[in-house]
Amino acid sequence: MFIDRISSKKIVVLHIITGLSTGGAEMMLYKLMSKTNRLRFDPIVVSLIDRGTFGDRIESLGIPVYTMGMTAGIATPAAIWKLVCLVRKLQPDLIQGWMYHANLAAQLASGLCLLKTPVLWSIHHSISSLASEKSLTIKIIRWCAYLSRLTARVVYVSQASKLQHEALGYNRNNNSVIPNGFDTSLLLPSLEDKLEVKAELGLPEKTTLIGAIGRYHPMKDHANFLQAAALLLKTYPDVHFLLIGTKVDRQNTSLIKLIEELNIGDRVHLLGERTDIPRLTAALDISTVASAYGEAFPLVVGEAMSCGVPCVVTDVGDSAWIVSNTGKVVAPKNPQALANAWKELIALDEEERETLGKSARSRIVEFFSLDSVVTQYENLYESALTANKRK
Repeated sequence: MFIDRISSKKIVVLHIITGLSTGGAEMMLYKLMSKTNRLRFDPIVVSLIDRGTFGDRIESLGIPVYTMGMTAGIATPAAIWKLVCLVRKLQPDLIQGWMYHANLAAQLASGLCLLKTPVLWSIHHSISSLASEKSLTIKIIRWCAYLSRLTARVVYVSQASKLQHEALGYNRNNNSVIPNGFDTSLLLPSLEDKLEVKAELGLPEKTTLIGAIGRYHPMKDHANFLQAAALLLKTYPDVHFLLIGTKVDRQNTSLIKLIEELNIGDRVHLLGERTDIPRLTAALDISTVASAYGEAFPLVVGEAMSCGVPCVVTDVGDSAWIVSNTGKVVAPKNPQALANAWKELIALDEEERETLGKSARSRIVEFFSLDSVVTQYENLYESALTANKRK
């Protein structure tokens, strides 16, 4: 059912995203929707694929969610026409794409509708090498490099991503960086969560728990994490490891095979996809991003830091910038370096680790608060519309 907006003076912002399954961009869209000034803006969300895990959550905010029913990687003429018809009906004041496929779809839909509506792109990916991307994604990245001259603004979630895309030919004159933001009122240190989660896992209170949160995907490099775990256990045999994310469970035969080969099955806990991430994050003693490539601004790093949990991250995307001097940064694809960084944090006494955690939270509060990030997006919308009126 379409909403009559003729008499509305609000700015209608149409967000087009590839899908609404669990992921960093999808989470950031949801958080942006939860804090958007609804007296000024009227947001609508379109998922090119399906409702995923965030469709219902976004709709519960009173925001319409439409789906195009596309198959991942396949854009049929019928699905494209369905999107064009929807955009014509909604007549948005501004369109924002989220991730490559949706950025392209947003630009095409606006063009085919003959709208003068400003189109913004949001890029949540870093590219160390195109060789690590799928063939279709490479084509879309290159098409978008050419089309980037037509957009009102390209928003990158990280400085590293901005520089990498500019090197690939993306327009240097219409871009900006808006980092991910974090609701520090919800992401809090919690001794209670720490004790409860360890009890649920059957672990003593003093057990060091090292965790990684992220879907099962080559870029996340779970092998790097597990190989480092095996190395660390030679020195600290009582440490336990917590892995959380889509397909990070006992049904993942490849993951189970590697854990068995490393002989660390009694120290690794696989929880799969969960909805209580803030609680599980606060339970960690050390949080880790072991990714090999592709990260731009990993949400899980900021979430852990907001919970006062020190982080060890690979130097991919803006991870090093986020952590700064509140954790450890190591080279990707280097299990020994990862294990050594864990050792350095474990060797700290309780007071030193607590001080590091407080510094991490303070950094998120100061530089990456959700309210600040939402304001940056809202100011961008206003300026894009003002510039469009001058044309």
